Amino acid sequence: MEEGKQISIIKRFYKSSVFWPLVCLVLLLIFNLIINPGFLNIKIKNGHLFGDLIDILNHSVPLMLISLGMTIVIATQGIDISVGSIIAISACVAATVLASTSNVFAAVIAGIIVGIICGMWNGMLVSFIGVQPMVGTLILYIVGRGVAQLITGGQILTFTNKSFIFIGTGYIVVPFAVYIAIVCVLLMYYIMRKTALGLFVESIGINNTASRYSGINSKKIIFSLYVICGVLAGIAGIIICSNIKSADANNAGLWMELDAILATVIGGTSMNGGRFYLGGTVVGALFIQTLTTTVYSMGVAPEVILVVKAIVVIVVCLIQSPDFRKMLTKKSKPKSNNYNGKKVAQV
Repeated sequence: MEEGKQISIIKRFYKSSVFWPLVCLVLLLIFNLIINPGFLNIKIKNGHLFGDLIDILNHSVPLMLISLGMTIVIATQGIDISVGSIIAISACVAATVLASTSNVFAAVIAGIIVGIICGMWNGMLVSFIGVQPMVGTLILYIVGRGVAQLITGGQILTFTNKSFIFIGTGYIVVPFAVYIAIVCVLLMYYIMRKTALGLFVESIGINNTASRYSGINSKKIIFSLYVICGVLAGIAGIIICSNIKSADANNAGLWMELDAILATVIGGTSMNGGRFYLGGTVVGALFIQTLTTTVYSMGVAPEVILVVKAIVVIVVCLIQSPDFRKMLTKKSKPKSNNYNGKKVAQV
């Protein structure tokens, strides 16, 4: 009986959305170990853990946060391509408040409020006004960095507040940002898997019209999802701003929306909506960050990095596709034709 249970658990894990992204992540880690034998080494200095794995985990936190928000939005057949701009606005607002008040709490709250406002704007356009998600979020994608530049006066704001810098660079055994990611992941898991909201999201993603007729207020739910996505992007902006000790309206969160979409798709969530997988998204974000670190460590030219990432992501998506795997493992069968009422096998 126990062996049967173990076999069933293995089968379920093999069929889960996390399996293939996890396999690809392990293969990428093995590749790094081959080119750099000390890749998996973790050292303890002054009570803190240091190593390449810790760095990857630390740098993947902002991507992980916005990918979680992207996942629940994509689950309703939507998309939010403005998360990179929200990161820039949040970082600039937080740095501005910090420079004027030196109050870390006020700076953090200001950055989160910016995320809420931006999420409400996107949610209003998509859910209540009926603008297509790509077009609705494209507005903030274009305008957002201009707003961030107006806030900073076109300058890069720097700061030296140690308490605020601790958010992105501090350590409590592991980087402090990792604890923020853990809290956000657990909170998102509870909201989406332990309450009815997750079922409503999947229902809307599968058939929005049928969901409305069944009594689900899809407009309010979609609106709330974009707000959650904006909040997560705001938190990511605070972490990035704290990590680099400055707010750069031009480069903060640049192209991160594309990595977030990739992490979501690699994690098994379909762009057609419906079922979504938060665990797969977390693994996808770790894979994207590990790939980025690998490419940089190999000394690949900056103009080639995006091409390398695109090729690897395509390969991962193909491996993850059940239809593609069936096509590779499909055995050729002899064809047969009817000849005088008899089936004759073709050689």
